[in-house]
Amino acid sequence: MLDLVLQQPEWLPLEQSLELGLQEPQRTQVLGMIEDNRELMQSTRGSTNNHQAWPGGWWDHYAEGMNLSRVLYPIFQSLRPLSFSLHDAMMGFYAHDIEKPWKYDFRDGEWHHKPNFATKKDANDFRHSKLAEYDIELTPLQANAMQYAEGELGELYSNRERRSSELASFVHTLDHTSARLWHSFPSEQSDPWSGAFRVKNLKR
Repeated sequence: MLDLVLQQPEWLPLEQSLELGLQEPQRTQVLGMIEDNRELMQSTRGSTNNHQAWPGGWWDHYAEGMNLSRVLYPIFQSLRPLSFSLHDAMMGFYAHDIEKPWKYDFRDGEWHHKPNFATKKDANDFRHSKLAEYDIELTPLQANAMQYAEGELGELYSNRERRSSELASFVHTLDHTSARLWHSFPSEQSDPWSGAFRVKNLKR
């Protein structure tokens, strides 16, 4: 039996991952968008209930996804050549849930989606408009990854064609790993992944 020992890479804060992995002009555009909306982004939940559902959980979910991209991309690339760059993977992941800081409100004792986010199309349209505010123009491949990050669901599925690109599949892997395998990570205290933390702990 072959023993494979991997040196654990250090988990990096969200903006540090973006600075390392993104290319210009999208690096400056994305970091500018974060700076303008920092307080909102660092207080938003990752979901109403199912993953990173705490104040700051959206930011933590994004930090996890970017760290996973840095770890998994070179592993996948070493096995078979990939048709997209690490930059593309990070941009697809960045775009995939960018509506969430503006999506939720609290009423009747629970968190809900606002009425203007009733459908998946509503969310996708909002992503495009919010990115456009910062002159962030996705490539067709990155836009496909944003749209299909959750897979080919409902009317998006066809048994006649693959609508989800290879990049979208990789972004889906990042999203699903964070949202379903590690839905309660980063840990609030003593996360096993060296360097990992919740942003709300940093703000104390």
